[in-house]
Amino acid sequence: MNQLFTEALPVIAALEEAGYEAYFVGGSVRDSLTGRLINDVDIATSATPYEVKAIFQKTVDVGIAHGTILVLHESGKYEVTTFRTESGYSDFRRPDEVNFVRSLKEDLQRRDFTMNAIAMDRKGKLIDPFYGKEAIQKKEIVTVGNPNERFTEDGLRMMRALRFVSQLRFELNPDTYASLKKHVHLMEHISVERILVEFEKLLLGVDRKKSLELVVNSSLYYYLPGFKTYKSQLAKVKAYGIEQLKEEEEMWGFLLVLLDIENIESFLRNWKMPMKNIRFIQSVVRLVKQEPNFLQDKFLLFKEGEKAAVSAASVMAVLEHTNVENVINTVKEVYTNLMIKSMSELALTGHDLLAFASDRKPGPWVKEAMDGAVQAVLTGKVANDKAAIKEWLNTCNLM
Repeated sequence: MNQLFTEALPVIAALEEAGYEAYFVGGSVRDSLTGRLINDVDIATSATPYEVKAIFQKTVDVGIAHGTILVLHESGKYEVTTFRTESGYSDFRRPDEVNFVRSLKEDLQRRDFTMNAIAMDRKGKLIDPFYGKEAIQKKEIVTVGNPNERFTEDGLRMMRALRFVSQLRFELNPDTYASLKKHVHLMEHISVERILVEFEKLLLGVDRKKSLELVVNSSLYYYLPGFKTYKSQLAKVKAYGIEQLKEEEEMWGFLLVLLDIENIESFLRNWKMPMKNIRFIQSVVRLVKQEPNFLQDKFLLFKEGEKAAVSAASVMAVLEHTNVENVINTVKEVYTNLMIKSMSELALTGHDLLAFASDRKPGPWVKEAMDGAVQAVLTGKVANDKAAIKEWLNTCNLM
């Protein structure tokens, strides 16, 4: 049994000693059967939320309305959720009604795919009423029960299905895929934030190429922000070695260049992406599109930074069908050899500049002079010495 399960056994034991059932459930059980890394474990129990709170001294009501209590135990933090049923998905996203039940099978029956509807007791015995282990062995994604019902309950399950294709290198069951294509229009009811989480996981999966092909062939792309007019461009993804890209920002950069998106900020804002991420992706794309190659422009490399440069070089390598590792090594070597790598390493500061030019008021000229000094140091025109830089700025009439 995985160490994370072992560490959580006291929580299971406490629930059972109080007279309730308790099992490990969900992704941790699935991942243990597929050999994937387990990051955390979830526990399902017949105890109601208030019964759970009565058993453990330290708890947090993280989702008590839906039966989830965070138990703070000496071995870790564990989400403990009451067995429940769900019904009435009028918005195709959330259940209108949640009922707590005492039956494990009823709880497992509400889940999306059979591989996620497996429970495990404290001795490692599987409770698998919907043959999830068999599906895992066949590397097949199958809905629990009728796929039409599962997808109309929550349209995001279609995005999750394709995400699992990417992450697990599984195939979609034929009935599951047929239903997905039939109900793909329900994606329009799903919030962009939820789609973004699943899509970015898809973009980093080991079989992302196959998954993106399914995104196109199922017409799901039509319901992804900004993608509806780019079917032909998205279909070209399979011709590139995108599995070499290691970061989600690199995958976004690759897609934006392939689709030739001009207003990147507007495009990514539609995805409700944090501005910090948008700015970084903009830097990556800017470097990719730089002519000539940005490695020939030391000041640009200095401004954008090593991380953006490495990501840009990786994207360029994939677009040019070359080896990513080789270009990454080249970028790191060039960056390492820069005379300075940040403004803090420049021998001259803005305060020094204003002190030297005491007769001038602060203004745009300060940034122009500082940028000029950085470029001069980077290109070897002047030594990184305060007096030498001052003399150079005077010679160039920048101070």
